[in-house]
Amino acid sequence: MASGDGRRSPSTIRGYHLALRMFCDYLTDARYEWPRQCRDRFGSVPSQVCHEWNTVAHLNEYEGRPARRPLTYGELQDLFDHLDSQVERAASSGRKGALSALRDAQVFKTAYAFGLRRNELCRLDVADLRPNPHVPRWGTYGSVHVRYGKAVRGGVPRRRTVLAVPEFDWAIEGMRQWVEQARPLFGMPGHPALWVTERLSRVSLRHFDARFATVRHQAGLDPALSLHCLRHSYVTHLIEFGYPERFIQEQVGHAYASTTAIYASVSNDFKDKTLKAALERVYAPADQEDQ
Repeated sequence: MASGDGRRSPSTIRGYHLALRMFCDYLTDARYEWPRQCRDRFGSVPSQVCHEWNTVAHLNEYEGRPARRPLTYGELQDLFDHLDSQVERAASSGRKGALSALRDAQVFKTAYAFGLRRNELCRLDVADLRPNPHVPRWGTYGSVHVRYGKAVRGGVPRRRTVLAVPEFDWAIEGMRQWVEQARPLFGMPGHPALWVTERLSRVSLRHFDARFATVRHQAGLDPALSLHCLRHSYVTHLIEFGYPERFIQEQVGHAYASTTAIYASVSNDFKDKTLKAALERVYAPADQEDQ
């Protein structure tokens, strides 16, 4: 499991080790009489086989794949341009698929513009689109109410409200077009799901993943990029736009700021600008005094 094509992630292997350790704890616990039964029947007793030296330890905060990273601005532009071109080709040809292409384009734009997880994106309903009273012109598309956030330790899904930010207001117009013009053409006004199919059902996670993989290949992007990388891009770009760390943490639904920091991978240009500002702040007053 730790090598080869079918290699599992460290967290998955650690979960397997934990299950084995707990099972061995159960077998070796005298309260359940398994040791006595085994000794009487087989002449030996079970023992714990999972120890600190032969199991995977949680040594690093981030155990994700090294290839997983945010998309660059150029890659995002290529992705969205390709999605828009597919919509235009399908619409101009007059064949089936224009509505589905428009839906998929808006799905990926929403994933990036609101920094949503895959399941959060899939489980969105039309009723989850909310206004932002500070920006009336956005109408009912100024925020997204996430009701199926990532649960913690077997708890219920966590909820949060994700506010639209002005840097991504282009996604609001796309959402308005989808909800008010395109979605009604599927002929299911009573269906709660935001993303619907021609078969009158909610679009599945499997479709999202497969569709992103197809578009990624067609757009010539890095094969290591996944749909979740759009969420990494959202965090990184909000940092580069200058949003406070606490605001970003609340937007993406992280319990700890350290988790948000793991998602970030700011560009060299951002680092250069930050350092330049720091140098000017520190050394400019001294230079003025010398003059």
